[in-house]
Amino acid sequence: MADQTSHRSRSQIEADLAATRARLSVALEDLVDQVHPAKVKQRQVANVKTLVQGEFDNARSQFRSVAGEWRIDRIAMIGGSVVGAIVLVAVLRGIVRRGKVKGELVK
Repeated sequence: MADQTSHRSRSQIEADLAATRARLSVALEDLVDQVHPAKVKQRQVANVKTLVQGEFDNARSQFRSVAGEWRIDRIAMIGGSVVGAIVLVAVLRGIVRRGKVKGELVK
């Protein structure tokens, strides 16, 4: 190694130093770019947008076929579940109200 450095001229050494400085400068800029809060925020926002879009597409695929047609069977199943839940709540409210009215009459 000492033999190689002794044969290099001053201009070669200066050129190597300049190249090293340039590489170091690029590496430092990349590092600053990676850890800068605004850049971190931009990356995280992009990641969240990608995640949300993927979940939205997944949910949409539950109600639409690949051809873009509505999946009536799934929509009917969910609609029936919603109607069932509404009926259950209405029945339970009626039972609770009757219990309150009977309780007041007994006292």
